[in-house]
Amino acid sequence: MRATPVNLAWLCLVLCLLLAATFVLGLTVGTASVPLGQVWDWAMGRADTGSAAVIVGQLRLPRLLVAALAGAALSLSGAVFQGVLRNPLAEPFILGVSGGAATGAVLAISLGLAGLWAVSTFAFLGALGTMLLVMAIAGRRGGLDAASIVLTGVMVNAFFTACIMFVISTTTDQKLHSILFWLYGDLSGATMAQAALLAPVLALAGAALWLRARHLNLLSAGETAAAALGVEVGRTRFFLMIVASLLVGAAVSLSGLIGFVGLMAPHLLRMTIGHDHRLLLPGSVLFGASFLCLADTAARTLISPSSLPVGVVTAALGAPFFLLLLARRGVRWM
Repeated sequence: MRATPVNLAWLCLVLCLLLAATFVLGLTVGTASVPLGQVWDWAMGRADTGSAAVIVGQLRLPRLLVAALAGAALSLSGAVFQGVLRNPLAEPFILGVSGGAATGAVLAISLGLAGLWAVSTFAFLGALGTMLLVMAIAGRRGGLDAASIVLTGVMVNAFFTACIMFVISTTTDQKLHSILFWLYGDLSGATMAQAALLAPVLALAGAALWLRARHLNLLSAGETAAAALGVEVGRTRFFLMIVASLLVGAAVSLSGLIGFVGLMAPHLLRMTIGHDHRLLLPGSVLFGASFLCLADTAARTLISPSSLPVGVVTAALGAPFFLLLLARRGVRWM
């Protein structure tokens, strides 16, 4: 699909309708079903909605908003990483950012720091510190080539995994439940305040990345071609990965570890609309939001009245998808 204004408008319209449909499904389906008419009455501010006001307004809507924002952030970052590293198997956790965020959150929980904001702050700082560490190690020889970034991220992630296992082995049973739910990705504690915090981060980072979509297209075609066309390869790659990593850190710090969204959503979209990042980046935002909303709705309803962490659902879908991509690694790519 060519990146014309008309095609971009049609793409956004279709994906916005898909997102609206997933929101309607998420608001009406659950342990207690809420008829669409009651959802409409609640949205119109009518006072006779009864329990629907609590179920929809206080429980499901904040959860869906955080799911949509986190899914958009992870999907957008995945599209950027896949383009910068020229690898369809790349995803937001390729830099080890997830390991750093998880270590920060696990440390906060094990220290008994109460409150979701404390855990989120530690997780974000862990993600930020990890991203800076990976960049410093990968660039110590004067460059930031894709192979160095990937290998450094894998090794840093392995180190943080060992740290997490050590903390889990020494913590109490009471704290262990909270740690495991965060590691699996849990949106049950989502609030409107979290959505309000993540929304401007997504907007600013998304705008910064989309404005460099043309440079990302050139990088995806190869470093030599990009440099010949005037792109400062090292600086552009560093900027794109910094912004994408910060976006992942912000999302993970609020939603917990939710894997494979950044792998599946942009790749499925790329199979439909092509590789032009002027379409792929905004499309990834909307499609990733819909994808995680659907996954969270499934997590709430599959074993109703209990619920699963949404990370369990995305992992169950993502692991086979990853293996399929790995088996077909020889297919045409960019």
